[in-house]
Amino acid sequence: MPGMAPRGRGRRTINEINMVPFIDVMLVLLIIFMVTAPLITPSLIDLPSVGQAARQPDRKVEVVIGKDEAIQLRTGEADRPVALAALAQQVLAQQQGQPAGSVAVVISADRSVKYETVVRVMDTLQRAGVQRVGLSVQLAR
Repeated sequence: MPGMAPRGRGRRTINEINMVPFIDVMLVLLIIFMVTAPLITPSLIDLPSVGQAARQPDRKVEVVIGKDEAIQLRTGEADRPVALAALAQQVLAQQQGQPAGSVAVVISADRSVKYETVVRVMDTLQRAGVQRVGLSVQLAR
């Protein structure tokens, strides 16, 4: 009879996933990585260590960034607060008249200060032409 669906078994959907092709692909990728891994040469970075400087500075100017992100300039005789805009001019005034590189600038920041603040201070000093800018760190014990 036309128009009637055949009785019996019709097409059923498959409820399972065939894992064999997936495993084949993963094994091929694993073999490719195992073959190419020894061919990749790791890049070596020569990091500076403490005490590797050519010579110690004759004098140093310390820029101290406190917990409240207030900036102070420590020149040896006294600590005085300074704004970020005037910092570079005051540091350059300390370096003026001295041999090039003899007055180092060391930035000491509290551990809780944002990294962005320290980078902003370094960027301000370097854009103004201040030489020998470094970071003060505490040695691990």
